[in-house]
Amino acid sequence: MGTLLRHVLLLQKDVAKAARFYSEGLDLPIIALTDRWAELGAGPSRIALKAVEGEAYASCGYSPFLCFEVEDLQARVQRLLELGAVLDGPIKYADRGKVAALRGPDGQMLSIFEPADQPLPQQSVKSQ
Repeated sequence: MGTLLRHVLLLQKDVAKAARFYSEGLDLPIIALTDRWAELGAGPSRIALKAVEGEAYASCGYSPFLCFEVEDLQARVQRLLELGAVLDGPIKYADRGKVAALRGPDGQMLSIFEPADQPLPQQSVKSQ
């Protein structure tokens, strides 16, 4: 049997608040929720939230990034901000699409990406 990534585990000070943030902000269904544990996601992609007591356990740097693809970046960013996220720099507009970096309520980094309407042009590869 090969290896399967079961979930990404995030340590949280308030599991219920974090579950609401990811569920309502990103439309991730809640699979399980207790005072100390939550699991969200659909299909094989899951986020697990575990309660911790100490600030040191929940402190975050600039990594890892949880990266999500969405249909309406502006609406999604607005909803995440309402739920306690903080925008980390401006929304960027590139040929590939729009991208925003945010910090969740406990400091985890999120990347929200809306692809451009047009598919990327195919690049030809020259043989040598």
